[in-house]
Amino acid sequence: MASITVVMAQINLLVGDIPGNTQQVIANAEQALAEHQADVVLYPELTLTGYPPEDLLLRPSLEARIEQALQTLMDAQINTTLVVGYPRCVGGAVLNMAGVIQNGQLVAEYTKQCLPNYQVFDEKRYFQAGSQPCVVDIHGVTTAITICEDVWLAEPTAQAKAHGAKLMLNLNASPFSRSKRAERHRLLANRAQEGDLAIVYTNLVGGQDELVFDGGSFVVDSQGEIQYQAPFFEEDLYAVTIDVADSGSVTVPTQSKTELPSELAAIYQALVIGVRDYVNKNGFKGVVLGLSGGIDSALTLAVAVDALGKDRVEAVMMPFRYTSDLSKNDAADEAERLGVRYQSISIEPMYDAFMAGLAEEFAGTQRDTTEENLQARCRGVLLMAISNKKGYLVLTTGNKSEMAVGYSTLYGDMAGGFDVLKDVPKVTVFELSRYRNTLGEVIPVSVIERPPSAELAPDQKDEDSLPPYPVLDEILERYIERDQSATEIEAAGFDSAVVRRVLRLVDVNEYKRRQAPVGVRITERGFGRDRRYPITNGWKIGD
Repeated sequence: MASITVVMAQINLLVGDIPGNTQQVIANAEQALAEHQADVVLYPELTLTGYPPEDLLLRPSLEARIEQALQTLMDAQINTTLVVGYPRCVGGAVLNMAGVIQNGQLVAEYTKQCLPNYQVFDEKRYFQAGSQPCVVDIHGVTTAITICEDVWLAEPTAQAKAHGAKLMLNLNASPFSRSKRAERHRLLANRAQEGDLAIVYTNLVGGQDELVFDGGSFVVDSQGEIQYQAPFFEEDLYAVTIDVADSGSVTVPTQSKTELPSELAAIYQALVIGVRDYVNKNGFKGVVLGLSGGIDSALTLAVAVDALGKDRVEAVMMPFRYTSDLSKNDAADEAERLGVRYQSISIEPMYDAFMAGLAEEFAGTQRDTTEENLQARCRGVLLMAISNKKGYLVLTTGNKSEMAVGYSTLYGDMAGGFDVLKDVPKVTVFELSRYRNTLGEVIPVSVIERPPSAELAPDQKDEDSLPPYPVLDEILERYIERDQSATEIEAAGFDSAVVRRVLRLVDVNEYKRRQAPVGVRITERGFGRDRRYPITNGWKIGD
């Protein structure tokens, strides 16, 4: 019987930092050898560049940088097998590759065959697909190499089986979405059974702009049973031993199965890691946000503190004549519970100055949303000034429901660098706030229980302008996530006038979303690279 110890390097990389990522590969390999006596160390997809490198792949110096990185890895002479991902320039084409390095030599390379070109993926823009399998001997085990999407389709597994592979090593950079974990498990179980081989699935972890990679590396045996599950959202090295009998049967002795987090826990962890990596990888000293006393800013503040610690977070209440005492008290209460720097700056003087300056221009007109938007823009100016002075990133607090229908103010509450809740529907905001309070009650209960309001007018409530959030979110989910038409949504029992009003609001507010800050993606249809609709168009709502 042959046994092989595979170490899954579930690591957090910096896109574009090829020298830094290369040194991290070496350090991880040395650690895996010392702590686990690793026979092979399996890294994520495009390890050396990080994922996704986007148009960095088009830079003329890419080829030389990758060649230098590979030479550095070979020169390190690490006494174990490395399976590393990188882009490779061959005959004018760029290939998404995995290399096998043994004894200081690049002994085999594999080119990714299945290039995803949907949702956030643009791989056909950059890469040329491969067609051939890569099967090598690693520590006496006939092993196939595949990359990410290759295990979603049957052909690469069939190739591996035809070449006698008993083990498949799969490099991944699979981004988080709320429904992804079960789908990964199901697909790999099917492939393992089809190929009569064990599969080791190593996934990237960490935040990259709107994407969060959740790790969750795992191993399935040839029967399709999960025999090892690494933690989600945690960077570390995870070792597993695989046995291949002389008869060819493959077994993976059960070693560890980390309990899967609940959906709410996973979403919350994704938000935390998304904020942490965006702030830290871009070199911000900390963050500042407007704390209104409402639920969106309350949840955003909790996420920020969990991501960065209280000493790197500042909250600012910016009251106006319509701001209730309850909002002021709740904001101050949460800031005290979380221990962040907190101050209150009234926007009354600057609002009055703007109105005085605009008096002639506004003469003879009636008060409308213009004055409401001016309040939000006064707040945006204050936060951006603090950002500039202190080197802090402004966190905006708009949720997906509001972003969908344009219930937000350009250059006001949308002014900032990162929107934590950009892909979180309002109903989920409430659920996440309750979840966070189970870990320690930091969000005042009154914030969660009272009706949402922007407090830009006397006695204002969100439902004065929008359908109730449970109704709104269901309509939005059907239109945005499932691409259902107005007719289909109406057939599901929703009021026709409400449906058509909501869908029109979504369509006409594309221009706002184009100017919105980046934010963490938690669904499969976020307002970023997932959804690319023209601002100017004549499409009519209907079928």
